[in-house]
This record gives sequence, structure tokens and C-alpha cells, in this order.
Amino acid sequence: MNSPKAQLILRNGQFTTLDRQNPQAAAVAISDGRFIAVGDDGEVMRFADSNTQVVDLNHRRVIPGLTDSHLHFIRGGLNYNMELRWDGIPSLVDAMRRLKEQVARTPAPQWVRIVGGFTEMQFAEKRLPTLNEINAVAPDTPVFILHLYDRALLNRAALRACGYDRNTPNPPGGLIAKDANGEPTGLLLAEPNALILYAALARGPKLPYEYQLNSTRHFMREMNRLGITGVIDAGGGFQKYPDDYKVIEDLHKAGELTVRIAYNLFTQKAGEEVSDFSKWTKMLKPGEGDGYYRHNGAGEMLVFSAADFEDFRMPRPDMAPNMENDLEAVVRILASNHSPFRLHATYNETISRALDVFEKVNRDIPFDGIHWFFDHAETVTDVNLERIAKLGGGIAIQHRMAYQGEYFVQRYGSKAAERTPPYKRMLEMGVNVGAGTDATRVASYDPWNALYWLTTGKTLGGLSLYPAENLVDRETALRLYTQANTWFSNEEGVKGQIKPGQYADLAVLSADYFKIPEDEIRNLVSVLTVVGGRIAHGDDEFNKLAPPLVPAMPDWSPVNHFGGYFKPAANAPAMHRLAQAACGCGTGCSVHGHAHGRAYQGAVDDGNQRGFWGVLGCSCWAV
Repeated sequence: MNSPKAQLILRNGQFTTLDRQNPQAAAVAISDGRFIAVGDDGEVMRFADSNTQVVDLNHRRVIPGLTDSHLHFIRGGLNYNMELRWDGIPSLVDAMRRLKEQVARTPAPQWVRIVGGFTEMQFAEKRLPTLNEINAVAPDTPVFILHLYDRALLNRAALRACGYDRNTPNPPGGLIAKDANGEPTGLLLAEPNALILYAALARGPKLPYEYQLNSTRHFMREMNRLGITGVIDAGGGFQKYPDDYKVIEDLHKAGELTVRIAYNLFTQKAGEEVSDFSKWTKMLKPGEGDGYYRHNGAGEMLVFSAADFEDFRMPRPDMAPNMENDLEAVVRILASNHSPFRLHATYNETISRALDVFEKVNRDIPFDGIHWFFDHAETVTDVNLERIAKLGGGIAIQHRMAYQGEYFVQRYGSKAAERTPPYKRMLEMGVNVGAGTDATRVASYDPWNALYWLTTGKTLGGLSLYPAENLVDRETALRLYTQANTWFSNEEGVKGQIKPGQYADLAVLSADYFKIPEDEIRNLVSVLTVVGGRIAHGDDEFNKLAPPLVPAMPDWSPVNHFGGYFKPAANAPAMHRLAQAACGCGTGCSVHGHAHGRAYQGAVDDGNQRGFWGVLGCSCWAV
């Protein structure tokens, strides 16, 4: 019998397959979207014929395509082209310069939006911009800046666009900060309910359908640039099914998806959760779809009374007394339909109460074979890990502490922060564990920040959170971002490894993940990404292999001018990489010229309008 011939062969690479029977390889052959051979060059080249595309990888490191187990991807794609990203920017100086440039090119009545994905701790200055600084660079164009899920900064034009004035009441769990005269200042605080932040953002203009299609294509290419070939979409607030899924479904029907999507459905209105899940379980069956787009069950919001918001600047919220009754009603529907489900739970106290419900329902309707899991679980205890393992559950962890670790330590202390979450202990206790980001708002979508956090325990601000015994090695971290995540999408054995028969999803890296210094992990990108045997992204020597991508729509989109996640040049020394983004050398600023990295924590009081940034008149971004 003749062997099948390959449509694509990648050779002369260093493949980390994550297949324990064949852990290393030099080449792969791909046919009909799957790996058909994995081995040395000689073995694999036997699958070539005159029609086979052969690519020499120049001895680069190759890994299975990354999957994010918790990413609000569908919502993120609809909005990607409208958003100015501060993800990865190392200096507030450069962040504000980008803001000023984008304000100048954004036409009325559009907003400039910076919708999460960054933390003030990543900046050399260790602070957010002041409202005065934002108003100075944007006197007329609405500006909305979301910082994690703790606050939003709105300039005066955005306040007007939202209709906020002295008579606007505070919503439950939120604060509209007002000055001594009772006028809104532009600061919105989650205390700790983030609904106030969602609601303000939702008042901004939306992209028309054709632009949303284009926006989602650009977001997929950004994912591919970072080595991501799959996501588990966790739904989201203000993301209605099926209306807000039309764009992704149309791209899927057209065969244009370059990211595999398993999507969960997120209830949208308090008091209507039972109605939502009763309806959806009749409309959709778990696993319905194909390898590119498939239904993955319920969550991450099952009931509003169980939402424990993760604002570590605020005290832990107590869940409502009706949480158990609300949750039980929904979980009984899901268990009866053998539907997978996930539940947002930051704190151990919430997890304890949810497990009481799950154990009760399981006695009546066994969870046997249902893949259910908690998302986040930063403060989960060993006792509850035992309960989760006994019920056959899992935990999808995210690197939210890389963005909020400093705030957690300020409130609870460094000792408590050592297990936030205790991911190595989870693995030891037999809990199913997968990794992700919770992007695009509370953290960024860059998987390399998450892999850096898993292996080093460090925040973006440089704080070491975890002792060495709580960390995992680089291969384990990679497995959590690939093979382990297939349990969470009910796709075990189908993807996540470079192995004959599995989907041909892989990423060729810009540097060797296993050999570079730990601080360089965050700078990694993919130079060649393959999804289902098709080249989805190419850069460096592979850039001519990349399929063309039309410019972002509208033409004023920040994506056309700044791209996505900021990555410094791979060959630049550390100080020069900071200078690339933060340099004031070419400006008229007498404060920051040549003073790279000068304003570190403690140098600036972010509430002092007449401090370092006020009285000295720094305006690097304004000149």
C-alpha cells in the first residue's frame, strides 16, 4: 500500500513534540490538515513528491500550537481594530505619546479606547496617567482607559459622551468619583463590581459588520504571530448569543478561521440564568461543530450571584445568600444534559460554596464524564483541591497575578501570595490543570507573559511572588498551554502534540524557548505558524510564505499604526530595548531626555498633580 503524500513538509527543525514516545524530531509531514509523519529528515522526506511544499526551518525551535484555555476571543475580535494597546509598553512616556498620536487621527464621534491588557506596574514610572494629563492630550476626543477590572479613566469628552454628570447615581458596587463641586472627575471605580466599567465602555460607538469581520481577521493574525492556534472562549458580559457570534460564524463558514475556537456561553442577565441555559441546551449539543468552531458548554458566568470579582485592591466580596439556590438550579440543567461547564471563582470561600452545590447535584445526577472546572482559583486550599479531584473536575489558571500581584501582596501579605494559585500543588493532587490569560481586558493575550509567569513566578513589575518549590519547569508550563488544555475543550488526543494523526498546528519560534535566559521568554513570537496544515503567519525568513492581510478597517485604526502587543527587537540589549519604547532623547523635554528608567517606584506620587510630572512640566508625549 502506498504511503500518503504530504502537502507540506517542515524539515531541519528542533521539534518539541510533547509526545512522550517520540519527544524530539527534526521534521514533520502534513496531509489533509494532520501530521502524517514525525521523525528525522530522511524518514519524513519519503512522504514528499513533486507537489509537496518543503520548508527548511533553519534549525529553529518548533512547538505544538498554543491554546489559551480562557480568552474572551470572540468579543476581542469584534473590537480589536478600535483599541489602542498599551500591552507590553515599558514606559508611560511612550504610552502617552501613542495616545496623543491616536487622538490626532481619530475622527469624531469615535473614541480612543485602551481596554485593559496592561498594568501600571509594567511602566518604569509605576503609575497611571493623571486625568489632567489625559485631558491635556485629548481635549475634544473621548478617551476611555480601562486598568484591569479596578478602574477606568475617562476624559471630559468621554464623560459627556457617556452622559455622566453631577446627577448620575452610583451603580451597585461601583463609584463615579466626583470633585468638591459634585462634578464627575472621570475616575470610575469597581467596588468591586466591574459592571460600572463595562457599562461605560458599552456606550461607545461600535464597528459596522464589515469592519468587525476585518477586525476579527486582524485579531486572529495577532494570535498567530504569538504562536496561538486555539482558544477556549469564555463568553463575556454584553456578548449575546447568537447575535454577537455572527461574525465568527460567517468567517468559519467561509473557511477563514486561523484560530480553533471552542466557545462557552455566558449568561447575560441576573434572574434569567435558568431561562438562558434551558434555551441553549435545547439549541446546542456539547461538541456541536467541527475542529475549528465548536460548542464547549456553559460559563464562565453561570449565575450572577456567584460572581466574586477579582479586584485585589478591594476586600474580598461575600457572595449573596441566594447563591447556592441559583447555582443549583442551573447546574441541574447542565448535568441533566451532560453539558460541560465552567465557573468563575477567584476566592476559596466562593469555591467552597460552589462545591457544596456540585456535590449535592452529583449525588442525584452523577457528573461522570462531564468536564467541569473552575476558572482562576487564586486562593484555593488543598482541602478544596481534594474535593475538585474527587469530582473529576479541573482548574483553568491564568496569569492575572502577573498584573495584580503587587496589589494582592499589599492587602494579604507576601506569604499568602505564594499560592496564588498553587498550580504545582494542583498537578501533584491530580487536578486537571490548564493555562491561559483571561484576556483581553483583565490581562493581555500574550501567552509568553503567561509562560514566563508560570516558570519564574514574577509579575510584569518584577516582583517575585512564588518560591522555587511552587514553580514548574519550562516543559511542564508548555504542556499546560498545549496538551493539558485539550481536556478543557474535550479534545484529548486530537491536538496539543506534534504526533501523527493529530491536527497539524505548530509554531516556529523566534528564539529557543528552552535555552534563552528567563527574562527573554516574554519577547518570544512565532516566525511561522501553521494551523491545520495551512501557513497562517510568517515573519523573518518566512515572511513571503505568509498569506496577505488587507489593512485594518477603518483606516484610522490603531492597528495600522502600532500593531498589537509591543515586543522589543530580539537582538537589542536590555537597556536599549527600554530606550526603544521610552526614549525622550529626540524630544524637547528637559526632564526625561537620556534619563531612561529614572522614574521608578517611589519617585512619583501618582496623586500629586504638582509632583515630578506636574511642576517640572514634563510633556514628552506632547512635543
